[in-house]
Formats: sequence, structure tokens, C-alpha cells
Amino acid sequence: MDGTTLMRSVGHRASSGIDVSPLQFSGDFLELAVVFFVIAIVAAIFGARGVAGVSMAAAKWLVIVFLVLAIISVLL
Repeated sequence: MDGTTLMRSVGHRASSGIDVSPLQFSGDFLELAVVFFVIAIVAAIFGARGVAGVSMAAAKWLVIVFLVLAIISVLL
């Protein structure tokens, strides 16, 4: 892929009309973190401590990844 093709592909819009950029990300990490947090709360209510612990750990790491990517995107 040469440079002009790459520049054209970066500037194009997806079929949904959303601008596609290499550094653009959506809030998927944050949404998944909320889902895992809710799973952890429900599991804790029902007494499944193992599932609750794993879900909270997953939610924590997803929030950390989201924050790191947000900081990187703000700096760049």
C-alpha cells in the first residue's frame, strides 16, 4: 500500500457515515466495564464470590485501558 492510498483510506468515511481514523476509539471499553461491574454486583448478591471477583477485576482493567487510551488520544 503506497502513501496516497493510505491517506485516502484514512480520510474516507465508513458506510455508516462515521469518520474512520486510526486513533479514534469508541467507548466500548467503558461499556464493557459497566457490564462486568453489573455482573459482579448481581453475582455478589447471589453469593457467587468467585464470579464477582473475576468480574470486578475485568471491569477494573477495562476502565484502566479506557483511561490510558483516552489520555493517549488527548495527547496526540
